[in-house]
Amino acid sequence: MTVLQTPTRTTRDYQALDAAHHIHAFVDQKALNAEGPRVMVRGEGLYLWDNDGKRYLDGMSGLWCTNLGYGRKDLVAAASKQMEQLPYYNMFFHTTHPAVVELSEMLFSLLPGHYSHAIYTNSGSEANEVLIRTVRRYWQILGKPQKKVMIGRWNGYHGSTLAATALGGMKFMHEMGGMLPDIEHIDEPYWYANGGELTPAEFGRRCALQLEEKIRELGADNVAGFIAEPFQGAGGMIFPPESYWPEIQRICRQYDVLLCADEVIGGFGRTGEWFAHQHFDFQPDTLSIAKGLTSGYIPMGGLVLSKRIAEVLVEQGGVFAHGLTYSGHPVAAAVALANIKALRDEGIVSQVKDDTGPYLQRCLREVFGAHPLVGEIQGTGLVAALQFAEDKSSRKRFANESDIAWRCRTIGFEEGLIIRSTQGRMIMAPALVASRAELDELVEKTKRAVDRTAMELGLL
Repeated sequence: MTVLQTPTRTTRDYQALDAAHHIHAFVDQKALNAEGPRVMVRGEGLYLWDNDGKRYLDGMSGLWCTNLGYGRKDLVAAASKQMEQLPYYNMFFHTTHPAVVELSEMLFSLLPGHYSHAIYTNSGSEANEVLIRTVRRYWQILGKPQKKVMIGRWNGYHGSTLAATALGGMKFMHEMGGMLPDIEHIDEPYWYANGGELTPAEFGRRCALQLEEKIRELGADNVAGFIAEPFQGAGGMIFPPESYWPEIQRICRQYDVLLCADEVIGGFGRTGEWFAHQHFDFQPDTLSIAKGLTSGYIPMGGLVLSKRIAEVLVEQGGVFAHGLTYSGHPVAAAVALANIKALRDEGIVSQVKDDTGPYLQRCLREVFGAHPLVGEIQGTGLVAALQFAEDKSSRKRFANESDIAWRCRTIGFEEGLIIRSTQGRMIMAPALVASRAELDELVEKTKRAVDRTAMELGLL
C-alpha cells in the first residue's frame, strides 16, 4: 500500500486558497467558503484520504466514473508511455494516430454490430453538444433540414454547457443560462413520485406516449431526435418501468425520429452490461459516452454513431464542419484503451452482472426493505437509490425531502462514506472492482447514515 505522505500545507491553507480562486459546481460558494471544502489528497481502490488523514469509502466512484477504482498502475503506465512517445497530436490535417485507432477497434468490438463510427470529445457535455449538430446535419444531408427539434425529459441531465443544459430538463439550470430554440421536453418516468394509482407498467406506457403526443404536436417532419438516459443519473438514479423503453423505441421508429441514448453514466459496465441500453433491451441510434470510458483518470468522451447515420455523413455529407483540438487525444485514448482492456480481460463487467451486482441489490433490499425512512429501493448492477418517504403506504414524500437527503449525505461523510443525495433519494455507485466485503461496508455505513437521519426525524 502506498504510504500517505505528509501534506505540504495545512487544510486551512488549502481552503483559503481554494476560496480565493475557485467557484465550485452546484454549491453556494459563499456558504462553502465559510465551511471550507474537504481537501482530498490520495485515492486507492475504493478509498480516498483527505488532508487530515481521514479515510472515506467512495460510494459514488468519484462522479460515477472511477469504474476501476483509484491507483491503477496499468492506467498510469499507459498514460506515461504515450506521453513519452506522442504526447499530443490532433485529428485535423488529414492525420490520425495509433492510440485512437486502437481504442476505436476495441470499442467497436464490444458494441453491438449496428454501430460503426465515433466522434471523440473531452467530456459527456461536449458529446451531447456534438450530438445536436450531428443529428441536425444528418437530416440536412437527407434533404430534411426542418427536422431539427430535439426532445429531452424534465429532470434529465446531459451536461452543463449551454446546449447540454438545454437538452437536460433541470429548470434551475435553465434559469442560469437560458434555453435554446428547437428543444422540447416531456415528463420523466418517475413512478414513485408521479404514478398515482397507476401500476408501474401503466405509468411507464403513459409516460412513453407523451413522446408520441409531443411529436404529433410539433409535427414528425420537424423532430430530429429524442435523447434520454437509460436510467436517470443526476436526476435521482430513477429506473423507468419495464414498459417504458419498448414503447419509446416503437414511437421513434414509427415517426422516423432518432433515438439517442446518453450512456455517460450507464456505460462501461455499471449495470452489469457493457452499456445500460443493453440492460433495458432497446437499440439507440447514437450513444453519448464519457466517465467510465477512462475510469475518470483523464478527460475523454465521445459520440457513437450507428451505421445508419455514419454512412450518410461519410458517403453523402462532404465536409463535416466540426472539430476539437483535443478530440481523440493520444494520452486519453491510450488510457481509455487500457481501461477497457482491464474491464474486459479481468472479467469485471461479468462479475458485476453475475456476482457483486446481485449481491449489492440483495443486501440493500434485506437491510432497507422494512426501514421506516425508505419507501423504495431501485437499481441493478452497482448502481442503486434509496427513496425516502414520509408515508410508505401512500408513497407520500417529505415536503423538505431534499434537505433530509442532504443531511443524510452529510452524516455519511461523518461516517467515512461518500454517497450522493438528489431530491429525496440517496444514490450509490461504487467502483466496479468492489469486493463483497467492501459492499458490506458500503451498506453498513449507509445504514448508519440513514438510521441517524431517521432518529433525527423521530422515526427510530
